[in-house]
Amino acid sequence: MPYHYREDLATADVAFEAWGESVEELFAAAAQATMNVMVRDLSTIAPRQKKPIRVTEEALDLLLFEFLQELIFYKDAERLLLLVDRVRIGKTEGGYELTCEASGEEIDPGRHDLIVDVKAVTLHKFKVEETARGWEALVILDI
Repeated sequence: MPYHYREDLATADVAFEAWGESVEELFAAAAQATMNVMVRDLSTIAPRQKKPIRVTEEALDLLLFEFLQELIFYKDAERLLLLVDRVRIGKTEGGYELTCEASGEEIDPGRHDLIVDVKAVTLHKFKVEETARGWEALVILDI
């Protein structure tokens, strides 16, 4: 797992650190960690529906923030649990653009062991940084 949960950072929320050799790997790991907060076993999410995701932001940290918010939006608005594959991030004139295809299915409590409901990503202690081992992020989710 390219992420781990931090119980020492938030008492009523869920915090995690994610990492990757590339910024794309970091974003994919953070998406997986966010979904794994809600669903105990990610292998129970079948790729029945596909959703293209495109997010643009002026800064890399805000791009991750909006990307994770998009996954939470689909869960709330369309009852979709989505896993992402092949995240692509490029520089634009105004900042950065992320594109990926997410796949998943509607929430089925009979098949998906739901743990908690993530309401939003918070900006509290939120960070994305390049380090000696690649890219790392700290994220706190409001549950």
